Amino acid sequence: MGVDDRRSTVEDLLAVLPADRVSTDPDLLAAHCRDEADLCAAGAPLAVVRPQDTAEVAAIVRVAAAHGVPVVPQGARTGLAGAANAVDGALLVSLAGMSRILEIDPGERIAVVQPGVVNAQLRRAVAEKGLAFPPDPGSWESSTIGGNVSTDAGGMCCVKYGVTGEYVLGLEVVLADGEILRCGRRTVKGVAGYDLPSLFVGAEGTLGIITEITVRLRPAAQEARTLVAMFPTVAAAGQAVSAVIAAGYVPSMLELLDRTHLRAIEAYRPMGLDTEAAAMLLIAADTGDRAGADLERITECCRAAGASELYLAGDATEAEALTAARRLAHPAMEQAAMQAFPGGRGGLVVDDVAVPRSRIVDLVTGVEEISMRRGVLVGVVGHAGDGNLHPVIVVDRADPACVERGRVVFDEIMRLGLALGGTCTGEHGVGLLKREWLARELGPVGLRVHRALKAALDPAGILNPGKVIAPD
Repeated sequence: MGVDDRRSTVEDLLAVLPADRVSTDPDLLAAHCRDEADLCAAGAPLAVVRPQDTAEVAAIVRVAAAHGVPVVPQGARTGLAGAANAVDGALLVSLAGMSRILEIDPGERIAVVQPGVVNAQLRRAVAEKGLAFPPDPGSWESSTIGGNVSTDAGGMCCVKYGVTGEYVLGLEVVLADGEILRCGRRTVKGVAGYDLPSLFVGAEGTLGIITEITVRLRPAAQEARTLVAMFPTVAAAGQAVSAVIAAGYVPSMLELLDRTHLRAIEAYRPMGLDTEAAAMLLIAADTGDRAGADLERITECCRAAGASELYLAGDATEAEALTAARRLAHPAMEQAAMQAFPGGRGGLVVDDVAVPRSRIVDLVTGVEEISMRRGVLVGVVGHAGDGNLHPVIVVDRADPACVERGRVVFDEIMRLGLALGGTCTGEHGVGLLKREWLARELGPVGLRVHRALKAALDPAGILNPGKVIAPD
């Protein structure tokens, strides 16, 4: 794009938006050019635009379509797959300012929100009315509902309550030509036509820009009781997970942290975690009067798998502190990487592989073997209860050989996950990081169908180009 083309695009944006909605300031562009995915490329954007409502988003897309300019929608940019990264010459459409909760209807158990509403903001607002919005990604205090929907984000309670997409009833979406589509419903039941909301959930902004979301709510869960189980090996912890699931228990949380993460969290925010244990399971049950009995039986599963220590949280405050420790896993590992490779060199490649729960032990032991064979530090954390684990690869950004070893480890973990009957992403999305692995998982027919859908909804290819589906 030439200088005149760039100037013309910006002028047309200023003709349909207030001046404070459009910025070409280099510092602002640099701050918005990427999400939290290490080692994913980011281009040089043309401008950041910050709409306040659906009409402004539609106006932006019409300008982009007229000039053939790429459009990259963004929320809080907490993603871990590069889906919000800029491409050269793109308009970065920051939806963070569209942050209003438009409606909470306790009778119908629904809420209607703009995409910039932060997950924790919605959860707290509905809790005041005795309701719950269960999806709880680790970044829930900063990630937005629009981003959660666009990646179909999960979280620690997915083992019982499911991922974001299971709570999306309806959407308002700006399409690639600037038209506004409303799809889905507000009713408890509804099967009219194709399930269009599910098409946009998890599409990472490649098919349309989500501007309003109607979500299903649940009655607030009963207070959970929480159990901590320490294990001498990660494989033993995996065996305990398999035993709990096979026995038919449905905990509200079943999380695994290995020694690398325990030590990183304790260094980041000391709270007395046993850093000599090989792994910890954090297990919760919110079944009310049955919770104590359920945890007793789960305790027996852990003991039979070889747990070295078992501890039941004494009260809700202690249970919340343990849950908070799990949420610190990512920032704690970021600090650990920076300490291992000072001067801004430390980086993380966060994997996100999900396998059948019966294959968790195979995944964990396989990751350990890959880490040792390649001489690269890999920590394992994740939602063991639904088979979704996050191997976290530590690399030195300043050392190309170390980065390459990290990429090799990443690919070997991906290959292992697919070989175990799994999927290349359980909740982080595909973005730039996993395009090639998605293609392998889909196969040629699945890839053709994906490309046909993209071409039908975005024939000019301006919506978040290069994400999810690799170019031909």
